[in-house]
Amino acid sequence: MMELIKQPWPWYTSGAIIAFIMVALLYFGKSFGFSSNLRTICSIAGAGKQVKFFDFDWKAQRWNLMFLIGAVLGGVISSVWLTSGQPLQLSDATIADLQQLHIHFDGQLNPAQLFGTAFLSVKNVSLLLIGGLLVGFGSRYAGGCTSGHAISGLSNLQLPSLVAVIGFFAGGLIMTWLIFPLLF
Repeated sequence: MMELIKQPWPWYTSGAIIAFIMVALLYFGKSFGFSSNLRTICSIAGAGKQVKFFDFDWKAQRWNLMFLIGAVLGGVISSVWLTSGQPLQLSDATIADLQQLHIHFDGQLNPAQLFGTAFLSVKNVSLLLIGGLLVGFGSRYAGGCTSGHAISGLSNLQLPSLVAVIGFFAGGLIMTWLIFPLLF
């Protein structure tokens, strides 16, 4: 029985689960997005006393915090107890694309070349900090993160979400094919 659980689930399983969650959120009048949790956490920590943006009733967002905690716990559970220990299966074309970016695929979900020594050099720490600031600024400026706009906003047919998602993908392509090769 455990071998059945450790097999990768098909992609459409998560699609059906996401659709169910979106219908439930629409029913309860909520919108999905992870970046709003940072505002909630800052409000809980007392940042509302210093900055007006964080001064709001964070208790109305408890459900979103539970969703965040559940996502983190789900990731831990799946990585600790639901893995088969087998190397990640990637297509030859994907491995070739990674090699063009000078990334050696080692069979792991997070290649050691990128993540194994991430905090051992000033360059990597600087890139992580700058990237984090840019993502934080971008998600705040866009009024939400990729998950909020791409899943919740598009399912609600919101034009600003379509514009934001196009921008996210364009930025990702520019980073992957233009900026990333210059950095590495």
